[in-house]
Amino acid sequence: MSFPAIMLTLVIVTGIIWLIDIFLWAPQRVKEAQEPVIVEYARSFFPIILLVLVIRSFIAEPFRIPSASMLPTLHIGDFILVNKFAYGIRLPVLNTKVLETGEPQRGDVLVFRFPQDTRVDYIKRVVGLPGDKVGYFNKTIYINGEAIEQQVKAKDVSLLGLVPSRAELRVEQLGDIEHELLIDPDRSLVEGEMVVPAGQYFVMGDNRDNSNDSRFWGTVPEQNLVGKAFFIWMSWNWNDGGIVWNRLGNSID
Repeated sequence: MSFPAIMLTLVIVTGIIWLIDIFLWAPQRVKEAQEPVIVEYARSFFPIILLVLVIRSFIAEPFRIPSASMLPTLHIGDFILVNKFAYGIRLPVLNTKVLETGEPQRGDVLVFRFPQDTRVDYIKRVVGLPGDKVGYFNKTIYINGEAIEQQVKAKDVSLLGLVPSRAELRVEQLGDIEHELLIDPDRSLVEGEMVVPAGQYFVMGDNRDNSNDSRFWGTVPEQNLVGKAFFIWMSWNWNDGGIVWNRLGNSID
């Protein structure tokens, strides 16, 4: 059972117990009688669980970055917040959209349920919007026939402590977002082009040559969207066992 399903179940159970006590048990209870423990717990935890459910479902949800596919934007051990209302208000568990609030824009860092296993959450950058013709050739993205230019910022990022390989740090502009990415000149991945279907999004990792993304498994359906990543609230170095202080509070672009 997923975390939202567990939280929703707890809200329903504690709420029902509290209501039964208010309308049935409490009126029959002797004034001096002690409130049953189960009622005390239900009354105490119901508002807390409900608040957590509302915040996680409709406002912001925390996620942990488990892989290097979004380097240098996101590091392994980053704990991020995701805006849950950026792309529409959805009911918890059912994931049914009940209110339109916006759509993904090119360059957004997007959290979504992996199309091949919706129990797993992925995070990538939006490259292609519905109807776009997206191509990837010679380390370069092409959107509707136009190349997205890159500028080399550093030739050997191993010197920056990002990755052990001799990848290049480059800068790219997708839509209104200018962001950094990693390119391994010596590694070749799948190339080709496709038209993004209606209601779907083409996504890629910023660590271009070390990312399992739309080049391999296709596009992300709109109903799989979770939200827009926007803030790093904690970062933990798993190798050295300490907080990475200079990453705390960084916005995600």
